Amino acid sequence: PRGRQGEELRALGRAVRLLQRLEEQCGDPRLTSSPPSLRDLLPRTAQLLRKVAHARRAASGGVPEASGGARDFLVVYLTNLEAKSKQVAAMLPPPGLRSANDELFREGSLLRRQLAKLALIFSHMYAELNALFPEGKYCGHTYQLTKAPAHTFWREHCGARCVLSWPEFESVLCTCHPVESGPTAQALRSTIDLTCSGHVSIFEFDIFTRLFQPWPTLLKNWQLLAVNHPGYMAFLTYDEVRARLQACRDKPGSYIFRPSCTRLGQWAIGYVSSDGSILQTIPLNKPLLKALLEGEKEGFYLYPDGKNHNPDLTELCRTEPHQRIHVSEEQLQLYWAMDSTFELCKICAESNKDVKIEPCGHLLCSRCLATWQVGLTLLRLPIQCPPPYGKIP
Repeated sequence: PRGRQGEELRALGRAVRLLQRLEEQCGDPRLTSSPPSLRDLLPRTAQLLRKVAHARRAASGGVPEASGGARDFLVVYLTNLEAKSKQVAAMLPPPGLRSANDELFREGSLLRRQLAKLALIFSHMYAELNALFPEGKYCGHTYQLTKAPAHTFWREHCGARCVLSWPEFESVLCTCHPVESGPTAQALRSTIDLTCSGHVSIFEFDIFTRLFQPWPTLLKNWQLLAVNHPGYMAFLTYDEVRARLQACRDKPGSYIFRPSCTRLGQWAIGYVSSDGSILQTIPLNKPLLKALLEGEKEGFYLYPDGKNHNPDLTELCRTEPHQRIHVSEEQLQLYWAMDSTFELCKICAESNKDVKIEPCGHLLCSRCLATWQVGLTLLRLPIQCPPPYGKIP
């Protein structure tokens, strides 16, 4: 094939070969984990890409708007797939060689956490491709968003397109839900852009609007549930939720919640039961707000991430639509660093921030500040902003 179709088919072929090589590197049994698993995702994604290539070859003379939308999406998707594959490959040992870096195979290590996050991204990418190319055939121009107001909004502003760059999407979103530029917009992007591609697809927007329904207070819901709530965790797997709640086994009612990685668009809530067991559930057919409020009344969800203060979510029941929200630079940095909540100290990741350093304005917990000051005094060094804010002397 020549021209655009030929370039597209060659790009699909390169992606399949790249995934096959990556699958060989993921053969070490020590990398086995709860879903999502790269060893499962990589061959499934490769097989779906083969179906896409077959369907694209057969439909080369199809509807122009459908063909253009599919092409635009595939350019973004394959570029992102290559970048994420290279990130995973750089962390894994070559086939047949044992890695000298045992940190990758140690549960809870930073490298293992990074690999788990990339596996989640691959899971999102597979779900996105499967939604827009079921059995390899493009349907992005007819994709139906789950929530009617969100579907109407997308089609009125984006027409038959299925993917927009973030700046374009942000501009469109502001026509209905005002977004402050700077940290607020960046934090919102990190939530909506599930595949970390710098773009927003109609599928990703569908997931976001399902998670943070109802539509009239969409961004306010996001701010209170994801930005400010200490129980929110992003990019966490089933196993990682259990590991995090182990520290709260003696405090029944402790809980955290995350977007489900196996049922995109739904929430998964992990909590410590009255007998100290760690359970996880997916509330069906109800917004997270309602599930958390009901769970609090029943004594299940009392201590977010083990903390004594449970935020009052009744504010969401009386919030006026289209209110502007604001996320500070400090909140944004914490959001990115921890993939969880904006309220924890960035240094120890355990206590709430309760001290503001002057003149820099950084926030941390009093325990970390006291420890750092004592250390500097013993070393006879000048008092300065502690890491990760300041430089280590």
